[in-house]
Amino acid sequence: MKMSLKTAALAALFASLCAITAQARDTAHVLPVKSALETSEAKAKLDGDIRFYFGNQPHSAVEARLTKGVVSNKRTNAANKSAAEACNHVILSALISLQERARKEGGNAVINIESYFKKKTFRSNDQFECYVGSIMAAVTLKGDVVKLKR
Repeated sequence: MKMSLKTAALAALFASLCAITAQARDTAHVLPVKSALETSEAKAKLDGDIRFYFGNQPHSAVEARLTKGVVSNKRTNAANKSAAEACNHVILSALISLQERARKEGGNAVINIESYFKKKTFRSNDQFECYVGSIMAAVTLKGDVVKLKR
């Protein structure tokens, strides 16, 4: 009797682990950068001293390329948020990280920014890629820290 109870308990545990794994998903969302940058939170936390250029957006001449391929990988709680709300929040975290890195390196811009989730590139001048699961949202950005001529 004890053996069958153990077997039943193990089977139940295995089934619950399979159910949790099946729920772990990453759904890709492509959203406009402009919407994320126009939130009050973004306006409060991104100071404007460091400029961001996505994809092939035009910018002034590069005076010095300080660090190539800087990656910022951020996640946020997506529970009780729409995908857009969670994604706008998490891209802001990634941009703040890039802003801090540029400041630390002595740069005034991050150029060639692209989405880089799980090392898969998504390049756009006006959109970013965000992955939303059942409880988390994730954005990974990759770009070059530079000093642009003013």
